[in-house]
Amino acid sequence: MTQQKENSKAKVWFITGTSRGFGRIWAQAALERGDKVAATARNVASIADLQQKYSENVLTLELDVTKPEQVEKAVKQAHAHFGRIDVLLNNAGYALVGTIEETNADDVRAQYETNIFGTLSVIKAALPLMRQQGRGHILGVSSSLGHVTFPVVGYYCSSKWAFEAIHESLAAEIKQFGINVSIIEPGAYATEFGSQDSLKFTQGLDVYASFKEQFIGGMKTMEQGDPHATPQAIFRIVDAEQPPLRFILGSQGLSWIRGAYSERLATWEAWEEVSNAAQA
Repeated sequence: MTQQKENSKAKVWFITGTSRGFGRIWAQAALERGDKVAATARNVASIADLQQKYSENVLTLELDVTKPEQVEKAVKQAHAHFGRIDVLLNNAGYALVGTIEETNADDVRAQYETNIFGTLSVIKAALPLMRQQGRGHILGVSSSLGHVTFPVVGYYCSSKWAFEAIHESLAAEIKQFGINVSIIEPGAYATEFGSQDSLKFTQGLDVYASFKEQFIGGMKTMEQGDPHATPQAIFRIVDAEQPPLRFILGSQGLSWIRGAYSERLATWEAWEEVSNAAQA
């Protein structure tokens, strides 16, 4: 009964990357259902209309997740403003496009600064506050590519594999404090994620030009889901008494993941005798 009463209350969200894509759609949907949202973006002007429309139910904050001091300030400001943070949604991120060989180390570091270290900064800023509350829910937006890989976006995939491992360990560590963790794993959706603002292209090598052109052409023809169909699924997760650690968003991801794990198991099992012999 206590849990049902808690779920019936308006929740307070802290969401990164609300200028476009899932972050924008989910922030607005949460506000429409009567929740309160601390909406953040690198350019706060891009979310000014949320403040105008939802007034005291929304707090818009400038936030670049790669700046830990700014992260700390924004999380504390949101908590002070609303009195609590029930749902922390890490959505900010981008994809690095380039083969393994042609991508330079600085671009890989920048990818991880946003997708991994930025996410960690937000989590670490919010955890002490959630522990004091004795409750909370951390949602991290990963990808189906946190389980499978595609060529040309290998470093992006690697950031999501790391993202998955970090959140799984985190879930076990903070369950004792009444804090849940859920990893959201979208498939392909028609968001702005594929726009120039959300993609970074590396300096190419001619030897890969044809391969990349073919791959990117195939990606453009891939069936994409409607991002506006997703909010109710996210609400089901944050309102659940026992939310899932992992949640595949959309109809594509599970078939990809089944195929990948079936192939891995088949390979491991085919080499099992050799593996076991190496134990002695």
